[in-house]
Amino acid sequence: MRWTIKPKPSEEKVKLLAEALNVEEFVATLLVQRGIETFEQARQFFRPTLEDLHNPYLMKDMDKAVERIELAIENGENILVFGDYDVDGTTAVSLVSSYLKTYYPNVATYIPDRYDEGYGISFKGIDFADDNGFSLIIALDCGIKSIN
Repeated sequence: MRWTIKPKPSEEKVKLLAEALNVEEFVATLLVQRGIETFEQARQFFRPTLEDLHNPYLMKDMDKAVERIELAIENGENILVFGDYDVDGTTAVSLVSSYLKTYYPNVATYIPDRYDEGYGISFKGIDFADDNGFSLIIALDCGIKSIN
């Protein structure tokens, strides 16, 4: 993979943003390179609100996923939150499991062994779920190409 260096932005845009935010010009340069050119855009970048998030139901089949989780909770099923061992996988597992545990106790987590199982859903992880009575696996950051 090769790094692509963004072109140096307009000095005028950088100065205006630096003044508006009361930051050094090198910080304003980085922001302008990322498409942030106004105080409001910077506020949204540094202090986002829930209204700034995309509607999660724009994701394909999100309604089916939510219905399945609600059914598992209604039926008292055990839920296993499964994610890759990398930073975004463990973060996703932590966030989703801690959220679910705030109102439902039958939630556990599974992070596969990096060397033994590799990335994605593993047969060992599925066997763990089966052996321990988990009827729902919520797979996070496991890749959409893990078809097997």
